[in-house]
Amino acid sequence: MSVLPQPLSHEMIVDALNAREFAHFVDDDGDIGGNWQGCLIYFFRLGKEQEVLQVRSLTRTVFSTDDVPRLYAFCNAWNHDRLWPKAYVHTADDGTVRVVGEVVGDWERGVTPEQLDQVMICGIATGCELADAVAEL
Repeated sequence: MSVLPQPLSHEMIVDALNAREFAHFVDDDGDIGGNWQGCLIYFFRLGKEQEVLQVRSLTRTVFSTDDVPRLYAFCNAWNHDRLWPKAYVHTADDGTVRVVGEVVGDWERGVTPEQLDQVMICGIATGCELADAVAEL
């Protein structure tokens, strides 16, 4: 039996996490997140109709601005060699630096629970791989 695509929703994301019995939270801003192997991962809905899912991985290792050139080199090599997640360097207002990963799914025409689950699992698994690689730097 085929399930028709439906608009991406907050509830669909929570349902996908619950179906896998993954611990997760919803913060005060309504953002959905969880912690996998020490890697904080958020599930953001973006776009005009909130039809885009961004699975954003905040790697656990914190760096200083002195590390930025080598982190750029790391991210460039990572993005060259791998499809997921896209990796980039983020400097916070307090000057701390992290490598962030993201996997994005654009569902302008809707998404099935199976499609959503696949992209979420991809984001979680590859985000943890990125975090492990960054921890070795």
